[in-house]
Amino acid sequence: MQNIELWSEEFGNTTDEPILLIMGSMSQGILWPDEFVGRLAAGGRRVIRYDHRDTGRSTSVDFEASPYSWRDIKDDVLRIMDTHGLESAHLVGHSAGGLLAQWVAVEHPERVRTLTVIGASPLGEFEGEVVMRALMGQPQPEGSLPPPTKEFVAFFQQTIAAAPPKDRNEQIDRLIAEARVLHGQGMPFDEDAERRLQERIFERATNLASVVNHRLAHGAEPRVEPVDSLHLVKAPTLVVEGTHEPCKPGHGALIAERIPGAELLIIEGMGHMLSPPVHEQIAAAILAHTAG
Repeated sequence: MQNIELWSEEFGNTTDEPILLIMGSMSQGILWPDEFVGRLAAGGRRVIRYDHRDTGRSTSVDFEASPYSWRDIKDDVLRIMDTHGLESAHLVGHSAGGLLAQWVAVEHPERVRTLTVIGASPLGEFEGEVVMRALMGQPQPEGSLPPPTKEFVAFFQQTIAAAPPKDRNEQIDRLIAEARVLHGQGMPFDEDAERRLQERIFERATNLASVVNHRLAHGAEPRVEPVDSLHLVKAPTLVVEGTHEPCKPGHGALIAERIPGAELLIIEGMGHMLSPPVHEQIAAAILAHTAG
């Protein structure tokens, strides 16, 4: 098995309450915005963010030679905690990172002080299958998660059918267009800021193409997530969802229903992205949630 090195960085004082930020699938840790991270650190938290394997400055894997599954990506969360000397931490996960955080909270409750889930789907509901059926125009079985919005589906159907980008500029333009869709329609979209972020992602990537290995990891061990397990979460839980969530609409409410005592925070105008207008509100909620 190939040795995996994970890039991480931390902010704040080592004696402060530790928060581990877990970003979504195929996403670098810097998608936790600097301003947002700074607000948490200024609020008296030791904040850690990291790049998943096959993203950013972490190891780029030859998947054919060293395949892995989503279970291994989940175990990387524990590896980061161990590396930073944390027996336990406050876990904050966005999108698929929120699913990873739920998973760790179910399997290792002693390591999770509190749980915060942002823009995520319930553990064990296999949200990717819902998205795939939507993209293929197939009906959703009764009882499935709410599907993504029509705008989301139309954009990714077009993306799948399009020819590969010719160069870096075209690829960045497509990523900006994707970010615009994920941002939702509830608040203004800052294209210039998004372009700067995508340029930064390009510059710091060990191998930008290797992020597709996360998709292969999902296929390597299908339906690996534990089902009907959210009632086992012991950590105080905060669930955050935007009113304009395009890809997981209503999923946050389902998480909050299934975790005993969970609090649901609905952010007006928020889509799937951690955009500047929501930084203050979400950071304040996390600081309050992790205070005691």
